[in-house]
Amino acid sequence: MEPTRTLKVIGAGYGRTGTLSTYTALNQLGLPCYHMFEVLQNKANTTHLDFWSRVAEAPAGQQHDWNAVFANYTAAVDNPASCVWRELHAAYPDAKVLLTVHPRGAEAWYDSTMDTIYFTEIYWQAKVLAAVVPFMRKLKRMNHKLIWQRMHRGTMRNKAAAIQRYHDHIAEVTAAIPPDRLLISRPIEAGLRCVPSSVCPCPTRPFPTSMMRKEIEVLIANMVKGAYVMGRRGHRARRGTALRSGAPVLKPTRARFVSTRC
Repeated sequence: MEPTRTLKVIGAGYGRTGTLSTYTALNQLGLPCYHMFEVLQNKANTTHLDFWSRVAEAPAGQQHDWNAVFANYTAAVDNPASCVWRELHAAYPDAKVLLTVHPRGAEAWYDSTMDTIYFTEIYWQAKVLAAVVPFMRKLKRMNHKLIWQRMHRGTMRNKAAAIQRYHDHIAEVTAAIPPDRLLISRPIEAGLRCVPSSVCPCPTRPFPTSMMRKEIEVLIANMVKGAYVMGRRGHRARRGTALRSGAPVLKPTRARFVSTRC
């Protein structure tokens, strides 16, 4: 199927560098944006985890049918897309590469990551769910191989090594992308004009900030109570879904982004 859109913005920044705020901002600018929430929460994307699982199992640098996940998007930030920023830059050479960096530096990024999105590696709830829920098992394996091993080179258990990898990643992106194609943003400090007028001629507005720890808590609650729509091929959600049971359903709308915490 031919894509209805093509990527104009490729996010190369690590998760927890304001990617959730950037995702919201780009959507507000009229640039439909891909983010991990599109994998986990968008019911139209029930095949996407299988796609990213195949990417995780394939060698780094291999091209895939990116249209299978990006056909309805013009931007992509955060994991898992940022893990393949090199491949996406090769596939979409006219796109700008957006490198988000944490406004308070590498140590703040590390602490934030360990406190939130590293949950699939260390939270006991994630381990229990992976043992009994196929979706969580697949998510945990994809995260481990693509994000924490390929992107972060297995450094996250060692703070000094992880911070050094953070700096190395920034150096790699800035060395690989020509200056006229590269955008560097500290999202919490920026306005919505982190995207230049050549991509989207929209006025400056206050940049949305995000509240991630609550999102992670609700994410796990949804998994526990069966809120996810599993893949159509053998992993359908049980009848007792969160919508029927009253469990909270995470919808990352503009109204939720109210905390000043990155």
